[in-house]
Amino acid sequence: MKSLSAALCMLAAILPGAHGDGGPSVIEHVTVYKEAGRYGGWPANHGIWSWGNEIVVGFSAAWYQKKSPDRHQYDSSKPEEPRLARSLDGGHTWTVEAPASLLPPEQGGRAVTRLGEAMDFEHPGFAMTLRLTGTNQGPSRLFYSYDRGITWHGPYDFPMLGQTGIAARTDYIVNGRRDAFVFLTAAKTNGREGRPLCARTVDGGLTWSLVSWIGEEPAGFAIMPSSVRISPDRLLSAIRVHQDADHDWIDLYQSLDNGTHWKYLARPVPSTGGHGGNPPSLIRLRDGRLCLTYGCREAHEIRARIANGAPPDDGRVWGEDIVLRRGATWEIGYTRTVQRPDGKIVTVYYYPESAESGRTIEVTIWDPGGAVHELRR
Repeated sequence: MKSLSAALCMLAAILPGAHGDGGPSVIEHVTVYKEAGRYGGWPANHGIWSWGNEIVVGFSAAWYQKKSPDRHQYDSSKPEEPRLARSLDGGHTWTVEAPASLLPPEQGGRAVTRLGEAMDFEHPGFAMTLRLTGTNQGPSRLFYSYDRGITWHGPYDFPMLGQTGIAARTDYIVNGRRDAFVFLTAAKTNGREGRPLCARTVDGGLTWSLVSWIGEEPAGFAIMPSSVRISPDRLLSAIRVHQDADHDWIDLYQSLDNGTHWKYLARPVPSTGGHGGNPPSLIRLRDGRLCLTYGCREAHEIRARIANGAPPDDGRVWGEDIVLRRGATWEIGYTRTVQRPDGKIVTVYYYPESAESGRTIEVTIWDPGGAVHELRR
């Protein structure tokens, strides 16, 4: 008998969806990274940045190792080497880069130091990435770039914010030249993974403060926020939630006071298919709609959902699942998504071509279709 999460995941896939005239459509699948003996993994742990049709995404180049089917098929005794992939044509072609300035000290990179000069978040080539160091206990580190990820400053210590552990991934919102929010996961009071929070700097990263918790402390874990600004006061953050072996989903939280307080808004994805779940990638489309991509592990699928409500109710009502691609095993997802200037969407993820091979980094370019409801401006 299938688990509850598997049943929900499969049910979502067979629901009649918005695939008719004017609806979402897949344009192209592109291989970004494929290397013999390697395991390309987890773009959501690294980040994605875009400047028009120039897109940069981070991922791990781990080493493939065959294990039991319920385990990740990589060699955890070898380093997960950081990589970047860059496209100059909106995702159709990619070049893989291995900048030495992004290496952690454990792999021959520079020693971790304290940031001594304020970052300029509004620099035209600015990119920032925050990295956990392997466990929910932290510490975490920060790198930044002023040349669109070609060279990086860092690594710099990220503060513990009074917590026993900070597991950082890259999710931030720039508010001004020296002002930014970052959205992170802290260890729970029992030391286990994890609970999401919002932190802020107003001095270019020289100091950070904990602004607010996003939701109550969970029974299982709530991790890996993906956040967007809707208005000067309204923020949304999608959260990966795991309760037990059969229950994983994505919740959406809302702040109406610029991050000071958060309340549960909706559950846009009722199941991410077991195996610990899968993180969301939340973006706001140019027409004002919300778009969320994720991996459904039990169904071996990359999926998207688009919010059908108009402001101020956007985020409460979501359309049916849009299946972007199917893979060979449950090791799939960890999406990062951006929208191109022409309105097409570029979704990056890790992908199993077969159960007997390493994992690749792939892209699906797709058209979100027209708005379900006319949006009020």
